[in-house]
Amino acid sequence: MDSPLVIIEQNDSFAIIRFSPPEKSNALSREMIPTLQQTFQNLEHQPDLRAIILFGVGDHTFSSETNVAEPSEVAQTEVCGDRQGHQTLYDQITKCTVPVIVIVDGVIAGACLELALACHLRIASAKASFRFPESGPDSSAGPSAVQRLAREIGNERALEICQSGRTVFAEEALRIGLINRTALEGRLLTEAESLARHISTMAPLAIRACLEAVTRGVELPLVEGLTLESQLFASLFGTNDVREGTSAFLEKRQPIFKGN
Repeated sequence: MDSPLVIIEQNDSFAIIRFSPPEKSNALSREMIPTLQQTFQNLEHQPDLRAIILFGVGDHTFSSETNVAEPSEVAQTEVCGDRQGHQTLYDQITKCTVPVIVIVDGVIAGACLELALACHLRIASAKASFRFPESGPDSSAGPSAVQRLAREIGNERALEICQSGRTVFAEEALRIGLINRTALEGRLLTEAESLARHISTMAPLAIRACLEAVTRGVELPLVEGLTLESQLFASLFGTNDVREGTSAFLEKRQPIFKGN
């Protein structure tokens, strides 16, 4: 499954996707898109997979901006075609049936920012920063950054950040819910692995239901979202995992969930 652009590490019940693009550190180039799409497709077919971590190779962890030189070198129709490929990847990540955790260290913007926003959970270092220059002359943001940002932090905050074109630093990002937690430099991957292992102890069918309730429900009116949530969680009650959870509680032991 590995390629010169993406390295896969299997670790217990979760996988680590390491970015290793040539020349530009962690730049989400057009060559990486089909590789990542195939990577996610292959990983999702693994029945014991419980989480995925996105992690950059080198001194900086998933921190470079997209290769902004590319769009100026191609026709507008080609750029639109490239963007469609990017959007397909982002949607694939958001709809992933296991939590996708992304690690951010340093400046992130453009296509890398969009990819991070498509992930379910974000862990950042204190030096991480998020650039949203949509309204500025050096705009490198992709077409879905505003939409995804608004769904993460709310319309008012998203509008203020995007219209001012300012950078959001880690402390503010944590406060407004753009990231889930921070970690010390050198501890980012350890923190992500700890979170992945904790998720792996939970009932996988319930985790999947939570993901679907949030990612699909956010696009629905409240009444329809509540109906979806009820249907998803009602479907869990006939599973072996629910029976195992009940038995473990009564027997005062840790449950062993198998995802069926």
